[in-house]
Amino acid sequence: MTENNLPKDGREAADADERQQERIRVTDRRRIHLNEDGDPEAVEGAERNEPNLKPSFVEELEARTKAAEQKMLDVQSRFDQLRTQMQRETDETRQRLNKAADERAKREKGEFIDMLLPVLDNLNRAIAAAESGGSLDVLLEGVRGTALGFGNALAAAGVEPVASVGTQFDPQLHDAVDTTEVGPDQDGMVTAEYSRGYRIGDRLLRPARVQVGRAAAGAAGAANSLE
Repeated sequence: MTENNLPKDGREAADADERQQERIRVTDRRRIHLNEDGDPEAVEGAERNEPNLKPSFVEELEARTKAAEQKMLDVQSRFDQLRTQMQRETDETRQRLNKAADERAKREKGEFIDMLLPVLDNLNRAIAAAESGGSLDVLLEGVRGTALGFGNALAAAGVEPVASVGTQFDPQLHDAVDTTEVGPDQDGMVTAEYSRGYRIGDRLLRPARVQVGRAAAGAAGAANSLE
């Protein structure tokens, strides 16, 4: 039975269904593309030609963000360059200072040895005088000259003797070997020196080995001070 042969009520129902289908029909405007495997891919045509709907302030913010990121990269690159340069200059400076310190130490060592050479000459002359049967006075004079030359060499190197005899006993500078009985006014004083002490600047090279006076009435107190 054709549509024309339908009853009136049936035709009206069919027309209504057709109109409803037209209203809900969706038009698929996607373009179909084949990928490398031959499978169809649907691509929204509207997305390909979609106009830029971003507000201008968003675009400006994105541009500023990109510029800030690029500036940060430039700053980091410059910082890395400066750090590498400073490290290289620091290494070179350290090498120069170490080289200068080594050269100075060698020079000062040579100068000190040069000051000791006259002492050795005096010792050799004293030995030669003794072997040739020279007098005791000549030999003694040679030994004195040797000691004086050696003392001058030490003084030139900044070494100075520690004062001992006639000074108050100082455990930081003196090493008490023994004691001797003295009057009350000499209690705790250094009365004799067995070997001289030396220091260079504030550094004590070795203490002086000394004898310390001890008054009879204050023997216990003097002993405690020595300890």
